[in-house]
Amino acid sequence: MADVYCSIADADHEVQERLASVLERRAADSQQSEMLCTYLTDIDFSKVAAVLDVGCGTGPVSRKLAALLPAGSVTGLDPSPVFLAEARKLAAGFINLSFIEGDCRKLPCGAESFDVVVFHTTLSHVPSPEAALEEAFRVLRPGGILAVFDGNYTTTTLANGDFDPLQACADAAMAALVHDRWLIHRLSEMVRGAGFSLVRQRSLGIIETHEPDYMLTIADRGADVLASEGRIGAELAEALKLEARRRVTAGCFFGSIAYGSLVACKQSVNN
Repeated sequence: MADVYCSIADADHEVQERLASVLERRAADSQQSEMLCTYLTDIDFSKVAAVLDVGCGTGPVSRKLAALLPAGSVTGLDPSPVFLAEARKLAAGFINLSFIEGDCRKLPCGAESFDVVVFHTTLSHVPSPEAALEEAFRVLRPGGILAVFDGNYTTTTLANGDFDPLQACADAAMAALVHDRWLIHRLSEMVRGAGFSLVRQRSLGIIETHEPDYMLTIADRGADVLASEGRIGAELAEALKLEARRRVTAGCFFGSIAYGSLVACKQSVNN
């Protein structure tokens, strides 16, 4: 099954609304919030920075940036009008935050119009991410900063050991939700190829055990994908979901994903 985010604007309205809820729930997770705060400390923001949040979804990162930079400006961009409608509603009251619809591989923005461009869990969903990075380079001013945060989705696991049936759910969910699970492995090479100079990379990650809100959605999504593809029956899919919850009750649930962040600079012509 293809990554639904690759063509999110064409997805059913109901699907987009469901995913909008998932995006907000994930952003509210304490571990996700900590990772965001950690890599944002690697960005040397000016107080009046103009920031572009690419693939903003419902805007949780845009709102964080707008609060961080009250004298600056933040623009969130996404191809989904459903996500953007929710983003605008949730951002009511932020006078320094706006949203626009567009494709990150052909940004509807002028050259050298931003100081910072952020891709937060975006590039792994983009076919031809190199084009998106080239566009980021184009719209950044000399000395501007690129920040990328994404999952190393090859590491996604729900397993407690070899041949664990819940791992099939994790693998199926990633196949359905992520276009390129290996992107983070090639990211530094792609960023340099777009003309940027690396500043800092970090290894980050999440582990969920006793309160696995997000990783339970991965188990459920994977079971549904396996059933929809005819690889298992509906009864087994339900049994896998129940097994994930049994482990939570029994205190033996484990879910984990590694993430990575990268900050790079568009060198000025004088450097």
